Amino acid sequence: MSIFGSIDIETFMRDYWQKKPLLVRQAFPDFVSPIDQDELAGLALEEDVESRIVMEKGPKQPWQLLNGPFTEKTFAKLPPSHWTLLVQAVDQWVPEVASMLQDFEFIPHWRRDDIMISFAPEGGSVGPHYDNYDVFLIQAQGQRRWQTGQLCDSNTPRVEGTPLRIIADMQVEEEWVLEPGDMLYLPPRIAHNGVALNNCMTISVGFRAPSHADILQGFAAQASMDLLDEARYSDADLQPASNPGEIDAAALNRLKTVLNQYLHDDAKLLSWFGEFMTEPKYPELSAPLDEALEAEELDEALQQSEAVLVNESARFAYHRNANGITFFANGCEYALSGPAAELAMFLSDNLGIAADDLATFTDETSRKLLLELVNNNQLYMD
Repeated sequence: MSIFGSIDIETFMRDYWQKKPLLVRQAFPDFVSPIDQDELAGLALEEDVESRIVMEKGPKQPWQLLNGPFTEKTFAKLPPSHWTLLVQAVDQWVPEVASMLQDFEFIPHWRRDDIMISFAPEGGSVGPHYDNYDVFLIQAQGQRRWQTGQLCDSNTPRVEGTPLRIIADMQVEEEWVLEPGDMLYLPPRIAHNGVALNNCMTISVGFRAPSHADILQGFAAQASMDLLDEARYSDADLQPASNPGEIDAAALNRLKTVLNQYLHDDAKLLSWFGEFMTEPKYPELSAPLDEALEAEELDEALQQSEAVLVNESARFAYHRNANGITFFANGCEYALSGPAAELAMFLSDNLGIAADDLATFTDETSRKLLLELVNNNQLYMD
């Protein structure tokens, strides 16, 4: 069953993706939240978990922001209404939440950010705002009124005196009340505001989109890393200057030639982009094992496992080329061919591999790759 109801995925991507909002009633029929409000609050007590509380009527200022980790006393002191708890990357802590990503397989894995879950009592909200990325808002518990409005940008007036990006004058265009199982898709920069009508939880599936500044700065740093000092601007075709203070068109064209030389280097561009997009958001969650396994120990463990799974905090991607693939895992790059390339593609596409399928990859390179990924805590055995 499609999560878009009567709309097929192709139609959604063509007509809605990054274009306009879409409300889907009962995208998840008979939905039961994989986590309850007490468990969500429990996660917010943990030091390694990123969490926030937004208080519309804070004791110090309107739209006051508190950053976790919190304590039980924090929750005991909260008012009965008009606040919201937000917990990031719940998919990396709760496997049942991570399994919800299976319904979004039509979007490349390397575009995924995380699943944030929020809880709010009556009146709870984070204010009218906009995001710079795509998000699917799934109602998990209770009811929330959502309003959508204008297309925003950095020049859109904001409420002063708060670190939150709250729009000063949201122009409401559409409004709905979402019930459990309903889903609202929002493209980037669309103003939106969600207000809890009662105790409610919302699951936000977000997708990362690097800014143009990130792309330019990141690639420039990568492209310049190995350049020699003698690689410099040159103008052997320089003509006698009639206006010596002028930067003329010929000089600009020479600069464009320098830049194009690196921009057209597909290998460097791929290397930077693959490493950048697979860098884990929370690297501490997939830190290398304290005690690395030896090859024999890995073989024994594999024989006792039903599957090998990709760590929820790890990021894999690959690019096909004439010799095989370039494989990226948590910001590291591998040149692979033959069975090892097939294994890496299978892991990237399916986020795991069953023991029966794994048995076909007996070559030395595949086993070496598995051992490295397991010892780096990017794979684990079920």
